[in-house]
Amino acid sequence: MRSLSRLLVVIIVCLVAIALPATPAQAQDTYITLSPNSGVPGEEVTVYGWNFTPDEWVDIYYYLNGASIRVAEDQTDSDGYFRVTFTIPESYTGPHDVLAEDEEEIHDYDIFTVKPGLTVSPEEGPVGTTVTVEGHGFVEDEENIELRYYLNGDYETIDDDITADDDGWWELSFQIPDSAQGHHELDAEGDDSSFAKVEDADFEVTPGISIDESSGSVGDNIMMTGSGFAADERDITIFFDVEEVATEIRADDAGYWEEDFEVPEMPIGEYIVTVEGEWTHKEDINELSFNITPGLVLLPDEGHVGMNLTVAGRGFAPNEDVDIMYDGIQIETAETNDKGSFDVSFPVPESKHGARLVAAEDDAENEATAIFTMESASPDTPELISPADGGRVGFLVNVRPTFEWSEVSDDSGVYYSLQIATSANVTATGFDNPLVSKQGLVGTNYTLEETEALPNGKYYWIVQAVDGADNESEWTTARSFRAGFLPLWAFIVIIIAIAAGIGALVYFYIIRRRIYYY
Repeated sequence: MRSLSRLLVVIIVCLVAIALPATPAQAQDTYITLSPNSGVPGEEVTVYGWNFTPDEWVDIYYYLNGASIRVAEDQTDSDGYFRVTFTIPESYTGPHDVLAEDEEEIHDYDIFTVKPGLTVSPEEGPVGTTVTVEGHGFVEDEENIELRYYLNGDYETIDDDITADDDGWWELSFQIPDSAQGHHELDAEGDDSSFAKVEDADFEVTPGISIDESSGSVGDNIMMTGSGFAADERDITIFFDVEEVATEIRADDAGYWEEDFEVPEMPIGEYIVTVEGEWTHKEDINELSFNITPGLVLLPDEGHVGMNLTVAGRGFAPNEDVDIMYDGIQIETAETNDKGSFDVSFPVPESKHGARLVAAEDDAENEATAIFTMESASPDTPELISPADGGRVGFLVNVRPTFEWSEVSDDSGVYYSLQIATSANVTATGFDNPLVSKQGLVGTNYTLEETEALPNGKYYWIVQAVDGADNESEWTTARSFRAGFLPLWAFIVIIIAIAAGIGALVYFYIIRRRIYYY
């Protein structure tokens, strides 16, 4: 019996031994790892998973405020391995669970620790660029956050009253202040996050230039500003096309400078304006475009009739005929040189005082205008000479007296106006109802024509000086005179009396004596 029992035990052990290879081995533990396992929201994290269900989909969840966010998915290979990358969502400082779970509910998790950090967009540009700085991973609702921009060993506080939201996120936009070329750190701290804990951002200042005008005429003064150059950079030169228009400029310790230059003599067109310096090359800096437009300069730009006026035209088309107009009337023709310039002179014609338009237009229909200011000083008032005040002129009817007055001088030349009336009422325009009105008299006297002869009576006369710019003097005080020595009735009475006297004499000395002797 004992032998039988032993045999039975051996048989059982053998059966168990035979059966053991057919029994599956115990499964290995499922697990995941994160790389990296800490960082700033917005950064990428890779999840590595082992021993999940083969050939199954795995979902990745990120835990925030007690809720899970599905951030990625991937399929395992035949060994249950997967690798997937996701971006850490906005979340506050501290540990956050990352869970991986497949369709068979096989799962594991790891911890990702959020740290505070900054991002800036854009990451480079000239001084004055508007950038947006975002803070990520700060403490939930953190207050009194200060943002700093660093300058050559110093810094500028951009804001010191920033508050994060419940995900530890905040945002601020500002313009890059004056700072030298190169990299500049952006850093922040708050009530709970120190500068040492916050991952900073970096903005690269590139050199930039600007001008206050993008178009103008030859000779115009243009102000250029440079920023973001190297600190104390020297030998900065401004180029207009290929011509040097300003040299030996030096930047300050913040890489800033400003300099003005004159638009050089060139034909109409668009030109490139750029800069280079001791360390800054043309290709490192933005190019500016400047459009030269036609322009006129008048020498002088104010004066009187008859003076010599020079019109200098610049920025026209090269080698073209140009018509010169004064007050809408063509007065000269010129020809531009190969730089689109011309100079022409002519006497200022008679024209009304005030602003007079001078224009030039070439055959390519490029035109420019300028203003010549005609003098507006009134000439002196003449003095009346003859007839004398209250005097008589002529003998009877149809009197044609000669009027005389003093000479007036004026740079623009002088003409005279004469008026005669039966009333002494003088207004700004002369007599109310003049019998005779003469304008543009070139001498200092005038004799009435036959058609202007005056009947016997009392009259008044006045004179005014008018220069070639239509400036008028005041009218003289009215003077009176009488036309004709005797009125007609008196003349008839005298004639009758004379005739009667002659008749009496003839009767007394001739007729009466004949009667006596015969």
